[in-house]
Amino acid sequence: MPRILMISSYVAHDPVGLTAAAPPLLGAGIEVVGLPTVVLSNHPIRAHIAGITLDPRLLNDMVGALADNGWLGTFDAIFSGYLPSSQHVEVVAEAVTRLRALKPAITFVCDPIFGDDPAGLYIDERAAHGIRDRLLPLADVLTPNRFELSWLSGRDVKSPSDAVAAISSLGRPIVAGTSIPDGPSSLATVLVVEGRTFVGRVEKWNDVPHGTGDVFAGCLTAKLMLGQKPEQALGYALGGVRRAIEVSRGADHLRPYLVDWANGISPVAIEAVTDANS
Repeated sequence: MPRILMISSYVAHDPVGLTAAAPPLLGAGIEVVGLPTVVLSNHPIRAHIAGITLDPRLLNDMVGALADNGWLGTFDAIFSGYLPSSQHVEVVAEAVTRLRALKPAITFVCDPIFGDDPAGLYIDERAAHGIRDRLLPLADVLTPNRFELSWLSGRDVKSPSDAVAAISSLGRPIVAGTSIPDGPSSLATVLVVEGRTFVGRVEKWNDVPHGTGDVFAGCLTAKLMLGQKPEQALGYALGGVRRAIEVSRGADHLRPYLVDWANGISPVAIEAVTDANS
């Protein structure tokens, strides 16, 4: 059974972070070992919230305990999500380095969760710089949203062609830029893989609960770990997000645990793009 080490937020009531990204992986038959960077009762948008940010030293000790028990070399991938401080970023960078020393071919998936439209950055700017400077160069797979892609690349991304240029400037093997503007009623996800570009388009959804980006990253990671072509993984991931939204209608939070991840996903059609300006 494939195994993945995931380092991100744990939010109990409102599935985001680990509680949103893990279900697609578990549904694909992938064993998930999740280490939390924060533990929260619910999403911070709620009127009341309780929780704690884990001390980065404790998180590092957790990684060390996995190593001391002989488990660190058993992972096939490592995934990072919400990292609230530059110290948390450093823990992930060191974990990736340790894992690659044991298994050089291990895949590092970086979901750079640090900002969104229209609010912009929502973590310490030093942590965002750490993700750009420390984690991006290590990443095999990167899944930024429109704001994050613009911030990481220093380019204003307003269209799929802008996204292709921004992604290409990052120089990573696989990058999927999500929530890219594509006309008045459509959003595009732009995937660039070794110079090849693929685009999936979906209608804009109203009143979408938080966590869809985490679901997307979990779905994409699951299919890549199972050996699917990136463009097939993209179609599945977009279909997975759509299905998660469908089963969550009528609720005030995302409900990915209700999705039949093995059999209930209709992939979105993906277009292969040869001209970045088309």
